[in-house]
Amino acid sequence: MTELVSQSILDALTDVEFPRRMAARAVWKSLPLDGMRLPVYRGQALVLGSGAAGLRAAVELKRRKIDVVVATQTLFWGTSVCSGSDKQTLHTASTGASGDDFLALARALGAGGAMDADTAYVEAVGSVEALMALKYLGLPLPEDCYGGVLRYRTDHDEAGRATSCGPRTSRLMAKVLAEEALRLGVPFVNRCTGLKLIRGKDGSAAGLLVVKADARGPDNPYGLALFQCPAVVLATGGPGELYRDSVYPVHCFGSLGMALEAGIELVNLSESQFGIGTRREGFPWNLSGTYVQAMPYLYSVDSSGSERNFLADYYRTTGELASNVFRKGYQWPFHAMRTLDFQSSLVDLAVYRESRAGRTVYMDFRRNPERVPQDAPFSLDRLDADVAAYLKNNDAWLPLPIERLRRMNPLAIELYRRHRVDLDTAPLPFDINNQHMNGGIAVDIWAQSSLPGCYAVGEAAGTHGVTRPGGAALNAGQVFGIRCAEHIHARWSGSGSTMSAMDDEPFLGAAGECAALIRRDLKNPEALRVEDVKKEIQARMSEQAGFICHDTEVAGALERALALNASVREQGIRIENPAQIAKAMLWRQMALTSAAVLSALSLYIGRNGGSRGARLICSASGTEVPDTKNGKLEEYRFLPERDADRKKQIRVRYEGGRFEAHERELRSMTSPGEFFFEKNWAPFLSGRIYEKGYPETLRGPADR
Repeated sequence: MTELVSQSILDALTDVEFPRRMAARAVWKSLPLDGMRLPVYRGQALVLGSGAAGLRAAVELKRRKIDVVVATQTLFWGTSVCSGSDKQTLHTASTGASGDDFLALARALGAGGAMDADTAYVEAVGSVEALMALKYLGLPLPEDCYGGVLRYRTDHDEAGRATSCGPRTSRLMAKVLAEEALRLGVPFVNRCTGLKLIRGKDGSAAGLLVVKADARGPDNPYGLALFQCPAVVLATGGPGELYRDSVYPVHCFGSLGMALEAGIELVNLSESQFGIGTRREGFPWNLSGTYVQAMPYLYSVDSSGSERNFLADYYRTTGELASNVFRKGYQWPFHAMRTLDFQSSLVDLAVYRESRAGRTVYMDFRRNPERVPQDAPFSLDRLDADVAAYLKNNDAWLPLPIERLRRMNPLAIELYRRHRVDLDTAPLPFDINNQHMNGGIAVDIWAQSSLPGCYAVGEAAGTHGVTRPGGAALNAGQVFGIRCAEHIHARWSGSGSTMSAMDDEPFLGAAGECAALIRRDLKNPEALRVEDVKKEIQARMSEQAGFICHDTEVAGALERALALNASVREQGIRIENPAQIAKAMLWRQMALTSAAVLSALSLYIGRNGGSRGARLICSASGTEVPDTKNGKLEEYRFLPERDADRKKQIRVRYEGGRFEAHERELRSMTSPGEFFFEKNWAPFLSGRIYEKGYPETLRGPADR
C-alpha cells in the first residue's frame, strides 16, 4: 500500500462487527424422558455451526425456500470468524493473471495428490459463483481501476489466483453472510453443542441431539434438546483442540468424533497443515504473507536471556537466509521436500529445533536479519532476484522490516496492536503450530456424507488432498455451502413432500442413551478427569503425530490412543456439574478423532508411505536428509513420497467399537467436453443430475 491508509479504513477492516440480534427459532414441542421434558426444534434442514461455510449453506437454503434452522455453540465464533493471517487469502477462481481455465484450477487444487478429480473440478467451477455472490453481498474485494480483482501468489499457487481484504477476510465473509441471513429471516438457536447424530428408521439422517446451555431447568437438568430435521449440515470447523501446539482459536472441537460415532466415513485424516504462528496462550495468528515478506530478524533466547541468531547455522549466506524467510510468505505451510537444498521449510525445522531445545523464538520487525558469520551483512542489494523484484514492485524497497511491513500491509500491524502487541516497540514470540485439517468427513460432489441426508461443509469436510492453494479452504466452504443447498432443495422438490410428523422413537432412544452416560459420569470419582484426557491427547498428537513423525513411534501412539478410548467407554469422563456436560462430551469425541487420525497415519506409514505435504516421516531407512550450512541433519533423515500414493486416499470408519482404515482409489470424472447442451439440459430439468452416481463415469472403482 504505497499511499497512507487512513485510520478509519484500518478500523473498518480490522474491527468487524456482526449483527447483534438474529431471528430465533421457537421450540416446536417437548418430549417426556425419564421424568424430564426435552425441547424439540423442527425444520426441513439444520445447519450446525455459524462460521462462513455454515452461514453460506443457511443463506442458500433459505433462498431456495427450505425451512432451515442454524444451531451454534457460540454465535459468530470459530475459525473463520476468529482466525486468519496477515492477508487472509480467498482464492479467486478462474482469474489467474496469465490466463486460466477451470481445468487448470482443478489441477492446481489437486496437485498434491489424494484429492478426487470431481471434487477439484466442482470447487473450480463453483468458485466464480461463490466469489461473485460474496462481492454482491458487500465483501470489499480489492480491485484495480478497470474492475479486475487484485491478486497475488500464495501457498501452492503459481498462477497468482489469491486475493484478500486483509487479515479479517474470512470474518468479513461471515459478516456479510450473517447480514444476509438476518435479512432473509434465517432462525438461530444459540448455545448448542452437538452430541449425537440421529438416524431415522430408514437409516438416513433424522436430526441431532444437543446440549443447550441455557435449557437447563428443573424439568431438564442436563439441558438436552432435540432437532428433528431430515437434512443435517455439519459446518463445525476443524478439530482445533487436537494439538497442544495449535493456532486455532480456543474451544474449536469440530464434529469429526460425532460423525465417527454415527458410522460416517472420514478421509485424508493423515493430511494437515503446520506452520509458524504466534502462540495460542496469547493471540494465535498465522505469520504468513507480509509478516515474513518484510524479512524481520528471527532469533531465539535461552533461559539465561542469551540471544542466538539460530538461522545462521542453517543457511550459507545472509542473502540466502533472508530470501527464504521472505519465501515463507507464500510457502507458509511446512513442506517436507522444502527442507532440502536450503529451501524455505528449513526455517520451520530450525524454529522447531530451537523450541525443542527450550529456547523461545522471536520475530523482530525493528531489526533486519543478522549476518551469517563469514558473510556480508544484510543488504537489500544481495537478496535473490525474485525477492528483490517483489519488494520493488510493491514499493517496499525500504531500510527496516517495520517500514516494509507498514508499506505493504499496515493492517498486519494494526491487528496485533488491537491485541496489545506493538510491532514498532516489541518482538513477537512464535512457534510451529497446527493450523488446518485437510481431511475430514468424506463427501460426494454435493457435500453429502456416507450417511444419507447428512452433509459436511467447510473444514468439517475432507475435500482437500495432501496440499491445497492458500485460500482454497475458504473457497471450498462457500462452493459446497451452495452445493448442499441445491441438493437438499432437489430432494424436497423431487419428492413433493412437506414436513409431517416424525417418529419420536429414535430421538428418545438417542436422548436416553446420552442421559444414562451423563448420570454415570456425573461426579463419578472413578471416571477420567477432563484435563487428564485433554493433556494426554494433545501431548500425543503434538509429539508423535505432528509435522515431525517417526516411523517407529506412530503404531505405539495408536495403541495408546485406542487404550484411552477403551478407558473412556468403560470409566467415562467425569462431569463435575451439569455445566460441564458439553466439555466432557466434546473430549469424548476428541478421543475418537485422535484415534482415527492415528489409524490413518499408522496405515499410511505401515505401508511405507513417505513424507509429503506437511509431514516429515523420519526413518533410518530414509533416503533424504535436510541440508544445513554445517552439514546434513541425520536425525531428520526421511522417506520421500511415492508417486503411487498420490492416486489413493485413506478412509477411516468407526463401527462396533473398532476403527477400520483402508485405502481407496480416487474418483475420476467425465470430461467437461462430453457435456452437450441439448443432451444434458433434460437431466438438469428433471433433477437427475442430483442422483447418486450421475453420470456413471463420475464414479471411481470404489463406488461401483
